[in-house]
Amino acid sequence: MSAQVDRAELEGKVQAMYRDVAENPHGDFHFEMGRGLASRLGYRAADLDRVPAESIDSFAGVGYYFHLLDDVEGARVLDLGSGSGMDTFVASLLVGPSGTVIGLDMTDSQRAKAEMLRQRHGVRNITYVKGYIDAAPFESGSFDVVISNGVINLAVDKPQVFREVARLLRPGGKMAIADIVTDAALPDTITCNTTLWAACIGGAWQLARYEDAIESAGLRIAAEQVNEQYRFLSANAQGATKKFGVKSVSLRADRP
Repeated sequence: MSAQVDRAELEGKVQAMYRDVAENPHGDFHFEMGRGLASRLGYRAADLDRVPAESIDSFAGVGYYFHLLDDVEGARVLDLGSGSGMDTFVASLLVGPSGTVIGLDMTDSQRAKAEMLRQRHGVRNITYVKGYIDAAPFESGSFDVVISNGVINLAVDKPQVFREVARLLRPGGKMAIADIVTDAALPDTITCNTTLWAACIGGAWQLARYEDAIESAGLRIAAEQVNEQYRFLSANAQGATKKFGVKSVSLRADRP
């Protein structure tokens, strides 16, 4: 955890950036978005065809991870940082009518867009809740599966996020996520830059440190892959990628 990043400033920039993602998905960002990205990362066309197109337009995830999970039909799933809802809609297909999906997000415009699409498309097994991923408003052991896509790197206190995941999962539950990590530690000039942090770069941890935070929370990593198909767009982001080995990984961790 960087002691020098201004948490309030960072939260404001993250909310502003992802409000823009929701409302202006075809604008200029450090990162790629949309169906082309989702398809290249591994999302199945058959699933994307059944998901609201507007949620796919605002998809800013960094990897695919649903294939790392076993059958989740009937499961209770929590999406940390659910954004405009694409992963919640995919999850709703996988859990079926007997399962439930909750999307947790702090950005009002993202949740509003996802809820509007949920109502328009008559999806009944998803609920969207306002909140923070390091202090989720749910009882311990409430979920079978916790998912998250490109969000935990935005958190200032990542160990607390993973402790929260461990608390929220029932024994035997699973976490499946995609996120941005690095090969080399980032310098303060990047980690203290709230704009780069909001762009999914400045808050990225070295992979070994990230894995240790997961295991220290009481979760056990069961599968992991590098998402070679993911890339940043802006010159600043691409420079950091080359110099420090910034990359996307997907992984699954289980709660004993």
